[in-house]
Amino acid sequence: MRSSFPQAEGHCVRSLMNGRPEGAATGSMVRCAIGVMAKSPRTGHSKTRLCPPLRPDQAAQLSAAFLRDTTENIAKAALSASIVGYAAYAPAGTEEALTPHLAPGTPCVLADGSQPTPPGVEGFGRCLLHAIQQLFAGGHAAACVLSSDTPTLPTDILASVATVLLAGDERRVVLGACDDGGYYLLGMRLPHANLFADIAWSSSCVAATTRTRIAELGLELVELPLWSDIDDAAALERLVRENGGYAAPWTRRAITALGLDTFTHSPCAA
Repeated sequence: MRSSFPQAEGHCVRSLMNGRPEGAATGSMVRCAIGVMAKSPRTGHSKTRLCPPLRPDQAAQLSAAFLRDTTENIAKAALSASIVGYAAYAPAGTEEALTPHLAPGTPCVLADGSQPTPPGVEGFGRCLLHAIQQLFAGGHAAACVLSSDTPTLPTDILASVATVLLAGDERRVVLGACDDGGYYLLGMRLPHANLFADIAWSSSCVAATTRTRIAELGLELVELPLWSDIDDAAALERLVRENGGYAAPWTRRAITALGLDTFTHSPCAA
């Protein structure tokens, strides 16, 4: 867990540790939507930052396992918290190809960035904002976007996200930062478009810039524990070697089936 960040005027920072939000209430009957940013796994188009060391077909198989584990993890968290899981997908027309890679019963919402957005919301930010807007349009009291690259994220973190958001007012925002400077989750009580504006996506300053936006809007920030996303060889090696967090059974089976059990940065055999 990163240390708390300095408070700006009108901007409160809290931390969430051990799966329990500070001062959280329980028992809320309203629901929090969590949308996994998802694309149908395709050879040559999925997890390309892992190629090399992986072959394109291996990367696609691993991507499929990540999606299944992430959506099943959300479903597990929903057993103990007021959560509804979604796959926020792109491009349009690929829902049928995506569905077999999701936990059974996971609904899909289009999040391709095709809706008009405010100035400064560009690139992947358009998709993230589109996803948030779609989730709120479903009548949910809170909405989150979640990376599909964190298959081992502990279930209790996901459950606590709903609790901490629903316990707060409309100023509350939840951020889960990655150790590479990005974030794996962003949740809110209202669709704050400016949280996706003027951000250099795929850079190491995404989480830091998002914190700045939160402070500028005078919102209350709750920080989740730091976690890793699997988007380079070093992260893949950690995934293979470590067993912390959610068990991620689909990912573990894929690692074995692909012969990655002893992966150590060297290119996989053809």
